Amino acid sequence: MKNLVGSSAIDFTAPAVLGDGSIINDFNFYDNINGFYSLLFFYPMDFTFVCPSELIALNNRFDDFSKRNIKIIAVSVDSHYVHKAWRNVSVELGGIGNDIKFTLVSDIKKVIMTSYGLEDAKSGVSFRGSIIIDNKKIIRIHHVHDFPIGRNIDEYIRLFDALVFNSQHGNVCPAGWVKGNSGMIPSTEGVKNFLSSNYEKL
Repeated sequence: MKNLVGSSAIDFTAPAVLGDGSIINDFNFYDNINGFYSLLFFYPMDFTFVCPSELIALNNRFDDFSKRNIKIIAVSVDSHYVHKAWRNVSVELGGIGNDIKFTLVSDIKKVIMTSYGLEDAKSGVSFRGSIIIDNKKIIRIHHVHDFPIGRNIDEYIRLFDALVFNSQHGNVCPAGWVKGNSGMIPSTEGVKNFLSSNYEKL
């Protein structure tokens, strides 16, 4: 699995179901995220088990992402028609419902997940990969989970907040940092001052 942190996000054009439920054949990633932060959210397959809980959790926090100017793009190997069908199954029946507000991309040819280093050779589907990309299209965080482990969506909001804080103030974000906390000046003196006042809280 290759490390992509610090490199440019890899562009792609693929069929997709948009947040309004419409289907397009030529969704372009770069055009969609231009000027925005973005979360590229890979999951194994539609109509499975952990996956709907993750997408519903993302959707429940859609406004939290939107007000931070973050685009969400979810990707799996299913066709765009299967994505549409999954949206048409209610949450009560194990689907994701048609209120999903973000784009579902079809990676049926497995090109996108392979380019991001996420393909599981045994199953041929993607691991649970979360790619956090800044507003200059640079990959800043690359998380990978095995299939049985669902992701904590609130953690991704925290990480975006930390990226923006660092960009705006230059200070770094120590362990457990959350929005509203002070950062650490990235110097020998800065770490001394931070730890002397905060080490017991870490």
